[in-house]
Amino acid sequence: MAWAVWFTGLPGCGKTTIARRTKEHLSRMGVEARILELDEIRRVVTPNPRYTDEERDIVYASLAYMAKLLCDAGVNVIIDATANRRRYRDLARKLVERFAEVYIKAPLELCIEREASRKAEFAPKEIYRKAASGARVPGVGVEYEEPMSPEMVVDTTTMDPDSAAEFVSRRILEIFAR
Repeated sequence: MAWAVWFTGLPGCGKTTIARRTKEHLSRMGVEARILELDEIRRVVTPNPRYTDEERDIVYASLAYMAKLLCDAGVNVIIDATANRRRYRDLARKLVERFAEVYIKAPLELCIEREASRKAEFAPKEIYRKAASGARVPGVGVEYEEPMSPEMVVDTTTMDPDSAAEFVSRRILEIFAR
């Protein structure tokens, strides 16, 4: 039976890097998964995003439902998305029978520094700089609600991306072996 694992955290915390390395690590272990990267999906669901609460509700509900459909079809899913409200992640937990949450933790200052130099393919550029002009950025212009009891916590101030991916991969196999 397939599972879904949601990587959440502030923009720039390392979600995409760790999610991709986790996928690679799992693949070397013979476990395949599909990454659903919100920044890529948002371009289809809302091609001209305004990042309003209503728009976020639609985008995150669509993402959770995509994960459910893939899991129902037997595809393991790694969700790479900030999901600043717990209710977005809770919806996925409700829809997907085998679900876990990974909180990628980093202080805002480090996220700002990383985001300024990242080369992400789909993520919007310079979001924290835009926040100074009133852009609605989780952790700055919009609240980020940390997970209450995630199955995994990765502190990127003490763990590098490869170690984090190895840790998360092992935990995924432990959690879903039951």
